[in-house]
Amino acid sequence: MPVAVFPTEPPEQISLVCHPALPDGAVSGIAVTLAAGPEGVLIRYRLAGDMAALRVPDPATPLPPERLWAHTCFELFVAEACAEGYREFNFSPNGQWMRFDFADYRQRIASPDSAAPRIETRRDAARLELDVVLGVEQVPPGDLVIGLTAVVEHADGSHAYWALRHPAAQPDFHHRDGFALALKAVNP
Repeated sequence: MPVAVFPTEPPEQISLVCHPALPDGAVSGIAVTLAAGPEGVLIRYRLAGDMAALRVPDPATPLPPERLWAHTCFELFVAEACAEGYREFNFSPNGQWMRFDFADYRQRIASPDSAAPRIETRRDAARLELDVVLGVEQVPPGDLVIGLTAVVEHADGSHAYWALRHPAAQPDFHHRDGFALALKAVNP
């Protein structure tokens, strides 16, 4: 079975930034850590803010899987560094997830069946944490470029968009320049 290998130093906390066109007064920050091991990749999203001002799906609230991104949702975009295609994952705080595969910018193709990631959510009045263990088979081999993103839905129905980088005037997580984290991955 292939094993993803990322840098061996302790996982570094990566801060996301809110898109400047849609400021977010309810969230003070979103940080992400990544680590890899024999089971796969652990991604931990930490949102700090006024949770009463947000709409956060709970396990009793199933959503259409293809529209998880329309609500508070954490996302991962991953691509081989030299390839046009990429993969998008949506992880909802209610435990649902969805995978989308693309041949090129927003050119969706069929996604093969795959094992569900493990998702665990913790929440209190000032924070939301979501841990995802994504199986190594879900991660392409080779050098990777990664986009880490989040959609935050406010109680009034408005949205804020957080990412490593916002290369366009309007939020666009599919924009390849937003895949701003380069990782060496070795799948023997």
